[in-house]
Amino acid sequence: MKKTEEIIYRNRKGTDCNKWDALKERFGAEDLMPLWVADMDFEAPACVREALAACAADGLYGYYKVPESYYEAFMSWEKKYHGYETQRQWLRYSPGVVPAINWLVQILTEPGDGIGVMTPVYYPFMNAVKDNGRTLVDCPLKEDNGRYTMDLERFRELAGQMKLFILCSPHNPVGRVWSYEELKELLDCCKENGIFVLADEIHHDLIAGDKEHVAAATVGDYSHMLVTMTAASKTFNLAAMKNSTVIIPDETVREKWDAFTGRLHVGDGGMMGYVAVRAAYEGGREWLDGVLSIIKDNASCLREALAAELPEAVMSPLEGTYLAWVNLAAYVKPEDMKLVVQDMAGLAVDFGEWFGGSAYAPFIRVNLATSTENVKLAAERLCAAVKSYGGR
Repeated sequence: MKKTEEIIYRNRKGTDCNKWDALKERFGAEDLMPLWVADMDFEAPACVREALAACAADGLYGYYKVPESYYEAFMSWEKKYHGYETQRQWLRYSPGVVPAINWLVQILTEPGDGIGVMTPVYYPFMNAVKDNGRTLVDCPLKEDNGRYTMDLERFRELAGQMKLFILCSPHNPVGRVWSYEELKELLDCCKENGIFVLADEIHHDLIAGDKEHVAAATVGDYSHMLVTMTAASKTFNLAAMKNSTVIIPDETVREKWDAFTGRLHVGDGGMMGYVAVRAAYEGGREWLDGVLSIIKDNASCLREALAAELPEAVMSPLEGTYLAWVNLAAYVKPEDMKLVVQDMAGLAVDFGEWFGGSAYAPFIRVNLATSTENVKLAAERLCAAVKSYGGR
C-alpha cells in the first residue's frame, strides 16, 4: 500500500521568514501569532526538496537555459486540473503576479485611465492603480450574511469609466470561487465595453469547498482582451522561488509585453525557481491534497469556535484560498480592531481596512495554512479577547 506523503508543519521563527520574523517591522510587536501574509507553515513537497537538493549538489550555477520540460509541466497541470489548454508561445515569466499586474497596467493603459476592482480585494490591486497614476474605479461586491457576489448591475453602470479590470479568481479575501455563469456575464460585459481583463488566478489550486475553479479563459472567446496570471507559489509554498507565469494568448499584447520587459532587461528567473516549480507540478499533487484536507479542518475549527463563543461573528464560506474572512462588527468597534485582535488577542492578521477602506474595518483575514493547534489557539485567544473587551 502506498504511503501518503506527510505534511510537515514548521515553526518558522528564526528562519529569516517574513511571516514570522518581520512582525516587529510590520506590526510593532514580536510576540504575536503570525496569521497574516499568504504563505504556509508547511515544508514544500518532498519532490521539490529532493529536486532542489540535487540541483544544489550539482555545483553548477551559471546562466540557465529554461528546459521545455518546465513549460510542459505547467501546461499539463493547467489542462489536467483546470481545463485550460495553453500554448507554449503564450507563456511569459514574471517574478510574481504583483509585478506582472503593475507591468500590464503600464503596458495596456495610460495615466489617468480608469481601472476597475471589486472590493474588498487584495490590496496590491489598488496599489497598482494608484502607484501608476491611474484612476481607481471600485465596484464593491455585494454581501449577504457573509457570502459575496458580484454586483454586475453596478458594474455595467461603471463600465464606461474603465479601460482595464483586475479580476481576483478565486477572490482574496472573501474566499469566493466564481461560477461559470458569473464569469461569463462579467467577461461579456467587459468585451462589449472594450475593457481589458487581468485575471489573477494564483489561488486556483486552493479549492477548499465543493465548487470547481473555472479558469476565466475557458468561459468563452476572450483571447484578445484577457491575460491570466498564476504561479505555483501559493499552491506549493514556493513564494521565495520568485517564479510566476503570465499567459498571453494575443500576439499583439505579447509583443507589447516583450518590448516592455525587454527595456527592463528582466530576462528569465533563477534556476532554482524553475527546478522547484517543475518538480511541484510533476509530483506534488498528493502533497497538495493533504494540505487542502488540513485547511478544510482548520476552517471548520475556526468556524465552530466562533459559532460557540461569538455567535454573531460572521465567517464567510471558504470556497477557495486558505484565508478566512471574519466580520467582528457585532462585537468590536472599528476603531478598536487593532486593540482587540492584535494587542489583546496577540494575533498578527491582515486587517479588513487594508482591502478597501473603512467599510471593511470590522473584518480580519486569517491565514489557515498552519497547524490545527495554532488555529485552535488563535480562536481561543480571539474569543477571549472579544469577550474581555465588551466594547459594543
